[in-house]
Amino acid sequence: MREYLDLVDRVLTNGIRKHNRTGVDTLSCFAEHYTIDLSKGFPLVTTKKVNFKSLLHEVLWYLSGDDHIRNLRLHTKIWDAWADADGNLETAYGRFWRRFPSAQMNPVTGQYEVREIDQIAEVIRLLKTQPESRRMVVTAWEPGNALFSKLPPCHYTFAFNVFGTKLNCHLTQRSGDIALGIPFNIAAYAMLTQAIAQDVGMEPGFFSHTIIDAHVYVNHIDGLKEQLKRTPKPLPQLVIAHKPVDDLRFDDFALLDYVCDPSIKFDVAV
Repeated sequence: MREYLDLVDRVLTNGIRKHNRTGVDTLSCFAEHYTIDLSKGFPLVTTKKVNFKSLLHEVLWYLSGDDHIRNLRLHTKIWDAWADADGNLETAYGRFWRRFPSAQMNPVTGQYEVREIDQIAEVIRLLKTQPESRRMVVTAWEPGNALFSKLPPCHYTFAFNVFGTKLNCHLTQRSGDIALGIPFNIAAYAMLTQAIAQDVGMEPGFFSHTIIDAHVYVNHIDGLKEQLKRTPKPLPQLVIAHKPVDDLRFDDFALLDYVCDPSIKFDVAV
């Protein structure tokens, strides 16, 4: 996928060395952006192997609204470093996607009361009833939570926009680990866009991505340089059963014709 490799090249070429909380320096660029045409195939990186099963389990976990990883860790360990021994997670994306706490004043008592908003359900409702709306926004950033969370949301807000019969998605990410996180982020939001598009009778359009701090950890540089030597292969296809989003399960997804280069080992910075 050329868009990803171009991003890697830009950050390696132009990145400024920065210190960060992990203790491993990065090469960082500000406000990187690119757009991917989802009609050309499912944007799963082909210049290294990406663990599609872990990716799929993660997306389904987001959609479940769980605020723990007790079920997720049965299938993948990708969130274990940020959860406690019981699997509770301070910042679980799906919790905010499906149960965002909204404080609203009760006109009778004059007191604020908190109710939970299912942002995904609201997006689907608008797509079915007012597809021209510019208010189809989902956020995972809750300021109070971000004050104490071990890892506040990186990909913290996304918005959908319709052109004709095409559903487009724009993701804004405050922090992006180019080697490990970004390939997952691209594929996860492409998968989500395709699933929602099918639910509302549309087709996937474009995925657009802004990364505010786009960075390469210095111990990932050699692996990414190796990846840049590889030639992207044709993108695979993702087939999703025609079901409402909330009815989708692991076996409703099939990845077809995924041909990729071997894995490259990148250490996770915690």
